[in-house]
Amino acid sequence: MPYVNIKITREGGTTAEQKAELIDGVTALLASVLGKNPATTVVVIDEVDLDNWGIGGLPVEAYRRLQR
Repeated sequence: MPYVNIKITREGGTTAEQKAELIDGVTALLASVLGKNPATTVVVIDEVDLDNWGIGGLPVEAYRRLQR
């Protein structure tokens, strides 16, 4: 039983339709590439607040400011 955990930042208002498309797409990819059964594939989407997300030792907002 494949288990996929997608983590995205909670910003920009990801819609239920976008999440459904991600779940369908990941499930289809595992079926086509690895031959996994879609009926037993689990996909979980976690939305993470920006203050709980870091890159390169920095909170993501500080990291983004440095990238501009």
